[in-house]
Amino acid sequence: MHTVTVPLRKSVVPVLAVLGLTLAACGGDVDPVTAPLPGGSPDGTTSTSEAQAAEEARAIVGDVVDFALTSDEWPGAFGFVTMRLREGAFDGNDVYFVRTDASDESFAQAEELVYVPKLASLTGEGLSGAAYVVEDASDDQPTVFSTEPGRDDYTPAWSLHRVTWSGEPRVVRSEAEILDAERSGDLTIERTNIVFNGGMVKWSSGEMAVDDERTDYLGKGQLLEPVDTTVLTATFKLSQCFPASRYFVLDHSMEPMADMTHTLFSPRLQDGPSQAGATGRTNVFMNGVSGPGPMGFQPSAFDFDAGDPAWSPYWDHYAYSWTDDATARVLRSQTEIHEARDAGELEEFPGVPDTNGTVFTVNCPVPVLAPTTFEA
Repeated sequence: MHTVTVPLRKSVVPVLAVLGLTLAACGGDVDPVTAPLPGGSPDGTTSTSEAQAAEEARAIVGDVVDFALTSDEWPGAFGFVTMRLREGAFDGNDVYFVRTDASDESFAQAEELVYVPKLASLTGEGLSGAAYVVEDASDDQPTVFSTEPGRDDYTPAWSLHRVTWSGEPRVVRSEAEILDAERSGDLTIERTNIVFNGGMVKWSSGEMAVDDERTDYLGKGQLLEPVDTTVLTATFKLSQCFPASRYFVLDHSMEPMADMTHTLFSPRLQDGPSQAGATGRTNVFMNGVSGPGPMGFQPSAFDFDAGDPAWSPYWDHYAYSWTDDATARVLRSQTEIHEARDAGELEEFPGVPDTNGTVFTVNCPVPVLAPTTFEA
């Protein structure tokens, strides 16, 4: 259970309730993600004081247990978000994951996830893994997955398969067991068109890195403490970006980027989701105004905020560098960035310069909306 004491804390779900239940860019009752935040302009492009932002911040994912936008417990310019951890299994071994988004509106509302229509295009072959959820399951029946980190077919995007026993129910912990039981007529599988974003944080051979220095947003990892598989929580760094999103980082689609950022390498995120139209865009600064962004400069800017029908947690990564003749300044939207690019003030790099024009994709869930507070 998270024990760090922080200012401006926003409790979303009582912690006891859990017992019952790039380079990256940048609970209880959850508010629907429809209206703009009250602070600043409707597109969230003005900055707000930290105290006002904390008052206006709201969780948009039901599995948020607790969060704060800032903290005086560490030197880094980021807050934290504690997420409920979900139990799963792959090939008989325990895995643990967090859920944030789903492609189906009814499912997203029922499960208190962010509705992301773009994810529906990932039901195609090779674009998502399989997640088997047993209907009316016993408490010891986990969600069963078709893959895990470390495999060539790993992705955080999962097609939901609903399993119903027709014979005597039993606990199953692998896809092979489920498919064998289907062939024998002991169960049926409804292979839905629902895709959800469920990044794994602990699996059979490892877990996400913990940053015990807590100085830089990327730093030595995205976790602020080891995952708690008893209480079932995971606490991540929470950073800001324009227009008005607070995010954490789970996966990169290129291995060098994943290694550099101490996040998960998810091979199936590369190219396929972009070509299927399932991704958004993040715009990251490589120089200019110093700040809490991924590369040490101003916060990144997304194309849309979470909850917009055009938004996706899977972001195609673009980097920008101010030219020698330009006057660096804070740009608060993708529109402003593209205008500066088109005026010759910014040089654009698909991916980063080292990827030589190849875009990579980053899985960055947004569990909290809050006005941006960064000022130069």
